[in-house]
Amino acid sequence: MFTYWNDYYYIVIIFQAIGVIHALKTGRNQWIYLLIFLPLIGAIAYFFMELLPDLRRGTNTKGLSKMVFPNNDIKEWERKVQLSDSVTNKLGLSNAYAAQKQYDKAIALSLECLSGYYADDPAILLQLAQQYFMNGQYQESIYYFNKLQSKSSTSLKSVEDELLYVRALAGAGETENAENGYKRIIRIHHSLEARYYYGIFLKAQGRNEEAKDQFQNIRTEIKLLPRYARNRNQKWQRLALKEIMLSK
Repeated sequence: MFTYWNDYYYIVIIFQAIGVIHALKTGRNQWIYLLIFLPLIGAIAYFFMELLPDLRRGTNTKGLSKMVFPNNDIKEWERKVQLSDSVTNKLGLSNAYAAQKQYDKAIALSLECLSGYYADDPAILLQLAQQYFMNGQYQESIYYFNKLQSKSSTSLKSVEDELLYVRALAGAGETENAENGYKRIIRIHHSLEARYYYGIFLKAQGRNEEAKDQFQNIRTEIKLLPRYARNRNQKWQRLALKEIMLSK
C-alpha cells in the first residue's frame, strides 16, 4: 500500500514542480503559496485553471512546450531580431513579450516599428492599443484605438477589439461612453463575454442587482447556443457563476 502511495507522491511532486516553474515564469505568483503548502490540491487546481487552458491554446507537444518553457518564443524571436531587425521580426518579438506580460518591452518595440512607411500601419496601431490596455494604460490605449478608427478605410473588425476599446473607456472613467458601448456590442453581437464585462462594470458602479442580472443572463443564454458555441463560451459561464456566488 505504501509503495503505491510513494509512486503517486512522486507524480504529485512532478506536477507541483511544473506548476511552480510555470507560475514563476508567467507571473502567476498568487498560486505559489497554494502549490507549495497544498501540493495535491494546488497542483490539481492549477492544472485545470491555468495549465489546461494554455495547452488548449497550443497543439500537442507545441502546447506542452509553451506551457513548461513559456520564454522559448521570446528567445527565438530575439535570435531572429539579432539576425535581422526587420519590422516583422520586431513585431513578432513584441508579441512574444506581451504574451509573457512584459508589456513595457512589448510597447517599446511596437513604437519603434511605428515610423516611416509604417507610421500609420493599422496592424501596429491595433497592437499598441491592445498592449497599452493590457498594461493598464487606458488613455494611451484609447488614443491608438481612436487613431486606428480615424483611418477612412479602417475600423475595428473583431468583436474582441470592439470590446477591448469599450473596456479601455471604462478603465479611463468614461462611464457613459463605456456603458453605451457595452449595450451596443451585446445588442448587435450577442456576446456573452461583453455581458460578463458589462456585469463587472455595473458592479464597480455599485449597481449590484443590474450586474447580477447580466451574470444570470449569461447562464440562461448559453443553454440556447449550439454545442460548439457553448464550449467556446464556458469561461464566461464559469466566471458569471463565480460572481453570482460571491454576491450571496
